[in-house]
Amino acid sequence: MILGIHDGHDAGAVLIDEHRLFAVNEERLNRIKKYRGFPELSVRKVLEMAKAKPEDVEVIAVAGIFRKLSRLRELEANLKAIFGRDFKRKVLFVEHHLAHSASSYYTSGWRDALAVSIDAAGDGLSSSIYVARDGEMIRIGQSTYVDSLGDFYASVTELLGFRPMRHEGKVMSLAAYGKPAYDLSSIIELNGLSFENHLGVIGVEATKKLAEFFRFPLRHAKEIALRLKKGELDGKLQRKAIEIASSAQAHLEKLVEELGLKLRERGPRLAYAGGVAQNVKANAILRHVFGDDNLWVFPAMDDGGLAFGAGIFVKTQLERLDGKWRPFKLEHIYLGPKYGQDYVEDLLRSEGLEYEEVDVPSFVADVLVEGKLVGLFQGAMEFGPRALGNRSILADPRDESVKERLNVALKRDVFQPFAPSLLWEKADEYLEDLNGTPNEFMTMAYTASGEFRELAPAVVHVDGTTRPQAVRREINPGYYSIIAEFHKKTGIGAVLNTSFNMHGEPIVCSPKDALGTFRKAGLDVVVIENLAIRA
Repeated sequence: MILGIHDGHDAGAVLIDEHRLFAVNEERLNRIKKYRGFPELSVRKVLEMAKAKPEDVEVIAVAGIFRKLSRLRELEANLKAIFGRDFKRKVLFVEHHLAHSASSYYTSGWRDALAVSIDAAGDGLSSSIYVARDGEMIRIGQSTYVDSLGDFYASVTELLGFRPMRHEGKVMSLAAYGKPAYDLSSIIELNGLSFENHLGVIGVEATKKLAEFFRFPLRHAKEIALRLKKGELDGKLQRKAIEIASSAQAHLEKLVEELGLKLRERGPRLAYAGGVAQNVKANAILRHVFGDDNLWVFPAMDDGGLAFGAGIFVKTQLERLDGKWRPFKLEHIYLGPKYGQDYVEDLLRSEGLEYEEVDVPSFVADVLVEGKLVGLFQGAMEFGPRALGNRSILADPRDESVKERLNVALKRDVFQPFAPSLLWEKADEYLEDLNGTPNEFMTMAYTASGEFRELAPAVVHVDGTTRPQAVRREINPGYYSIIAEFHKKTGIGAVLNTSFNMHGEPIVCSPKDALGTFRKAGLDVVVIENLAIRA
């Protein structure tokens, strides 16, 4: 039994017991978004889910190298409190980018691939490239923490008044409202298999230099961001901010494409992770380079997936020693906590709530057709940043006005798009540039077909792209049945799916969390397992 731990921002834990996987991030349990620190609750939760004890753990795989004495002492104290005085016998440290790349390669189902991680920084590097063969990973390229593509994009995020290392997705969304107006090759370029930062600085110093480059008033950035958040996109400074976002996104895509083309010469398949792999538009560029069936983006691609990467790296090395390693394909990420019917009923009674037992697919489809906003809570929670039908808020994608209702209810930025969950067999019909297996994890942007734009305007972004989850019956039969019922009633095999949380809060984990968000957001209906509560 192997325990993977990430002690840092996006802390979490994974427990690997032969073919059983249990994973959760600390933020879902302590309700602190992107929690930084030791994942004590996560460690205890994965042990509980596996019905295991601390002494059952044979290896503790820790993501990251702890160079600072105070941080190392703190980690050791936390591990000792759970695993006892001899915990050091079990600990193996796995370097940051190796953990990222391992998370993607060892879940891809491929024997041979290129494994790449790109982020802001970790253990002194910002990117790593590996040739992966027969379970072995050999590094052939890297970038230092100074030559960081992730930090470049984070600095643009900060420049525009958003929170760096958290709101990069807002910059990507905003970029679609304008056209690139700046050539950024003098800022950062690709040099071989490494990125090269011509600014020579990172973090806030890079943000200041970018403000000079763009002649953008950094002191007014938060005020401008607030206007953008409200949908005020036409002011002079707002238009400039959109041009900067568009230029940064275009440059990121250009560099990722250049790297992809170089890597394509070395191998036909790419396994990809790291914070920059959250950028679904850039991922689409890589998909066009490698092909739909030759690009795998690990679903928990950000630092929240490091515990998984550390754990599966150690597991693989032990299997290789014994000559037992075989490629493994991750079929789903429903790896988190789940709650039984009795638990839910006891909670609802204690809260004094009226509820009804329903046939979930038929009931949810009916209330969606009525224009209701529905919170859906079922089964095991998703691992990673996307809600994929078990901790989701659903709406009718045919009604474009539902976007405004959801933005107000969830306190979201107006310019951010919503995504669809669609029936697997409808993907070819709804996605114009699909040329292979559709994406199941919302890690990829596609061009929506003309038919889909017309049928489902609420889940198509202003640039005609969409970020779908293709749902297979055999993977999530309950969620598939909801969409299939909606299809029967409306003729469209897709629903709007956004994560079950208020903006700035973690996705709900427990039924109690779901009830809290149901009330705060003013949703019309929440369905917890097969029990429905109406507002």
